[in-house]
Amino acid sequence: MTEGNFVDYVKIHVFSGNGGKGSAHLRREKYIAKGGPDGGDGGRGGHVIVKGNKNLWTLYHLKFKRHVKAEHGEHGGKQRSTGADGADEYIEVPLGTVIRDSETNAVIKEITEDKQEFIVAEGGMGGQGNWHFKSSTNQTPRYAQPGIPGKEVDITLELKILADVGLVGFPNAGKSTLLSVVTAAKPKIADYEFTTLKPNLGIVEYRDYQTFVIADIPGIIEGAAEGKGLGHRFLRHIERNSTLLFLIPADAPDIVEQYRVLLDELKRYNPELMDKDRLIAISKSDLLDGELKAELSQELDKKLQLPYLFISSVAQSGLTELKDKLWQMLNKEPV
Repeated sequence: MTEGNFVDYVKIHVFSGNGGKGSAHLRREKYIAKGGPDGGDGGRGGHVIVKGNKNLWTLYHLKFKRHVKAEHGEHGGKQRSTGADGADEYIEVPLGTVIRDSETNAVIKEITEDKQEFIVAEGGMGGQGNWHFKSSTNQTPRYAQPGIPGKEVDITLELKILADVGLVGFPNAGKSTLLSVVTAAKPKIADYEFTTLKPNLGIVEYRDYQTFVIADIPGIIEGAAEGKGLGHRFLRHIERNSTLLFLIPADAPDIVEQYRVLLDELKRYNPELMDKDRLIAISKSDLLDGELKAELSQELDKKLQLPYLFISSVAQSGLTELKDKLWQMLNKEPV
């Protein structure tokens, strides 16, 4: 999937169908001059339904779809025939999509399962035909109910990707490079900040044909929780990852301080993120010789209460150990 095709936020104006009018028909046949009312009911207007689709990874197919309109219900007919219901209109979305009311920004529903359906705009009910209103005092009612109008709603669809592992780090920490090495993903890679502007997903092939999904989230900068840089555009994607992999380059001025800044940004954005499992990977470790690595390990052992690994995507060292550790964290027995 190319970066330009990754769309994680769309606004859509939806219209459900109007209910059909009930019929006020009076039965008139040969030899039956006054057959009485026989008007049928109107059909229900079509719903607008959001439906989960496990084969979708992005909202790109909705990028240019600004309006979604369901069919109106048909009107009732003679001989008590009911009008056909209007066809429902489906909006298919990837798993992990949040539906919000565009006016209030309130969350309406989250779609997390394949084929899960949620009606965002109900179709109007059809009106009753005149035969419903026949009584001993009104043998030939010449009126029927109109159909109920459909609903008109503005919704926002917001994708929070469902990945097992979220890669967290400052810009240019080597996240895209790591993803390109351990998965078949082909993210954009360059030696400047904010190369990754949208999340990249990759499937890591583990032992015995087992897999897990890893997401390269755009680099965090200080102040991201307040919306600086790419801000909330990417932080929301981290919410759904079960394990967070912090990637900090070996040539960082202060590895422990960088980790604390990253952690603080996540905590300020959503304190619940602190409950997720965390692992630190020191990237670009091919820049370190044995002596420097030993000194750095001593410092990290003193200041960090968190597991860490030395890796190099370029030299492809430490990657097997990294995959083993992540697999162990993802499949540990719940406490």
